[in-house]
Amino acid sequence: MGNVVILPWPPQVLSPNARPHWATKSKAAKGYRYRCFLEAKLAALAAPAGRVLLVLEFLPPSARRRDDDNLLAMFKAGRDGLADALGIDDSVFVSQVQIGAVRKGGAVRVTLLPFREVACVD
Repeated sequence: MGNVVILPWPPQVLSPNARPHWATKSKAAKGYRYRCFLEAKLAALAAPAGRVLLVLEFLPPSARRRDDDNLLAMFKAGRDGLADALGIDDSVFVSQVQIGAVRKGGAVRVTLLPFREVACVD
């Protein structure tokens, strides 16, 4: 059982900036969710108990600049697929987004770690 999996780059129609027909977006989201589910199962991904720090390293297909909030939104269906594969509710995830090096075709490297809350000091 591992804690790292490399997933495919999300389809462009899942971007919040895209304006596809709802049926096109729904079909893409369903397909991407299932693909991420299968990849997580094949990688024998295992989540730590309790809250889970979901480290998402986006490896874009080109050097074009991207916003981390849009990347996270594009990955929502993938996040749901991970939760399905792990048999957990995705509300236990705490996401950390990183943008890594360009990779042909793009990919998302997902690392699952135990979440440790940091106390705020006034």
